[in-house]
Amino acid sequence: MDILKTEAFLRLSAALVFVLAACLVRLDTQTKFIFFTERKITFKDLNGLQALVYAAFVAAGYNVLQLSRCIFFVSCFHGNLSKRSYRYLAWVGYLLDQVVLYLTFATNSAAVEQSMLVVTGMKEFQWAKWCNKYTRFCFQTGGAICCCFLACCLMAFTTFVSGFNLFRLYSPKKFLRLKNT
Repeated sequence: MDILKTEAFLRLSAALVFVLAACLVRLDTQTKFIFFTERKITFKDLNGLQALVYAAFVAAGYNVLQLSRCIFFVSCFHGNLSKRSYRYLAWVGYLLDQVVLYLTFATNSAAVEQSMLVVTGMKEFQWAKWCNKYTRFCFQTGGAICCCFLACCLMAFTTFVSGFNLFRLYSPKKFLRLKNT
């Protein structure tokens, strides 16, 4: 029962941090006058940031759905669910946790890579350094990326708990019997 409460706490924390990161990136804009023209920069100017926003919102929604599952099991079954019926649900939850973790980590890494090109520029492709002109935008985006990495770490711990919930359903005696034959 305490494991479900721990999982619920981790899922709630991850969902909140994912929403925070997505909102920080989504609402981040900055306008500057450059060469007598007004230039506005948003998250839509970088494809990596767009993917980060969408993946973070999807991950937050997934964690809220799984959080409702945890609350439902704690309130309704009080741990009296048969192992056989719970085993399939545990496998689906574990595999979905893995998919969401890897998806968010991959999109966050892509956003970091693209953001580093914005910070350093690249003369070969004639990409200018944006962060010299749009410092507030870059700092806020960097903070959002750090929040998303924190949320990925929380999802990793959630995946550990989900894996523990799954593999505790298998008897070690039955496993050893299958292994020896």
